[in-house]
Amino acid sequence: MTSTVPALDTRTAEGSALQAVLLDMDGTLVDTEGFWWDVEVEVFASLGHTLDDSWRHVVVGGPMTRSAGFLIEATGADIGLAELSVLLNDGFERRIGRDLPLMPGAARLLAELTAHDIPTALVSASHRRIIDRVLKSLGPHHFALTVAGDEVPRTKPHPDPYLAAASGLGADPVRCAVVEDTATGVAAAESAGCHVVAVPSVAPITPAARRTVVGSLEEVDLPFLRGLVTHVR
Repeated sequence: MTSTVPALDTRTAEGSALQAVLLDMDGTLVDTEGFWWDVEVEVFASLGHTLDDSWRHVVVGGPMTRSAGFLIEATGADIGLAELSVLLNDGFERRIGRDLPLMPGAARLLAELTAHDIPTALVSASHRRIIDRVLKSLGPHHFALTVAGDEVPRTKPHPDPYLAAASGLGADPVRCAVVEDTATGVAAAESAGCHVVAVPSVAPITPAARRTVVGSLEEVDLPFLRGLVTHVR
């Protein structure tokens, strides 16, 4: 877990209890969920195996240990988890080196949060090496803190990454707004006690208590996020 700039003091609008915004990366800020699947298909093809497209919904949004472990078991590929993780990370780094599109509304939202000095963290199940590459496109100055999946004892769907991010920003999790694109990430944020905005990327997500579902980040701005955390429940 690294901090790119010092954590900021809480500055919220009157009537809002929002202390911090915690953002997922793949599929939320950058359009990379499809990249991961493409790389997984390519790597397993090189091992002599074809991935079933229905498995994409199983592996999306999860930590590499879970997704890679599932694919090894499902295909019977003769490869260890550590070796496969290296191949997948290498392939993904090559892929994002060619093109790294941001999700619609991502650049505008990050600029708005930065302009209003909202403490913001990037919280991802991806490994640190991947986060650091993606940060070059997102702009590290937008984030007071970044949390990688290989830096916490348990990554998503466990609450540890979001609890670590809230703690690092000096925020109460129940006064944090999280933006996620997968059920795995939503589960992690909700387990931590955060308010969640779900922007589904691959699989549908249903609305629930303390969970708002939108179609795009274009619908999310600072007043919207402040409105989610108008009081502590």
